[in-house]
Amino acid sequence: MANTLSATRRALHGLAELVLAGPQYRASRTVRLRPEDGGFGTVAAPSLRVLGGLVVSAEGSTAADTRTCAELATAAGVIAGAPEGVYAGGSGVDPDEVLHIDSASVTVITAGFALGDAALRAFAPGVAAVLWPEHFDLGISLDEVNYGVSAGDAYLAEPYAYVGPWQPRAGAFWNAPFGAARPISALTDLAAFFAEGQRLARP
Repeated sequence: MANTLSATRRALHGLAELVLAGPQYRASRTVRLRPEDGGFGTVAAPSLRVLGGLVVSAEGSTAADTRTCAELATAAGVIAGAPEGVYAGGSGVDPDEVLHIDSASVTVITAGFALGDAALRAFAPGVAAVLWPEHFDLGISLDEVNYGVSAGDAYLAEPYAYVGPWQPRAGAFWNAPFGAARPISALTDLAAFFAEGQRLARP
């Protein structure tokens, strides 16, 4: 399951960066994405979404499994490619790399973003969370502290919630190099986790 989840996360990250954020940046000069029910999408032109295992555009819907970002972008009427000059790093996915997407893993990842979005709205009403294509995480910043949900990465392979003060804090709560992290599967109240992080991050 871990390998399947990792492969699916890599594929979705590649789609977010190369098929959605890159074309959006070239057309509308923003890389911001937003969570949607069952997936995520652009916030500006062109209108592109990843829902389940499908890439959805004005051209129609195309199943992403066993296809490349280049093929999927062409089907959506755009050209695949990361937003150049905006950030270093990213998904590491090549436009011609064949993607492998497992539907159950898609559900785990998109459910994590949905839970995170709801928790962030409850924690910070009126602050819109952004799904960032660089690290494939959904987050906000308040008073020099980052709050959000990651789809998983080299630090923790499964979706997790995090609190990341811009300046390091000391104490048992802060268990990660960037602050605090908890697997979503281990949390019953994400908003309470964010609130606790906010309290402990205060100078």
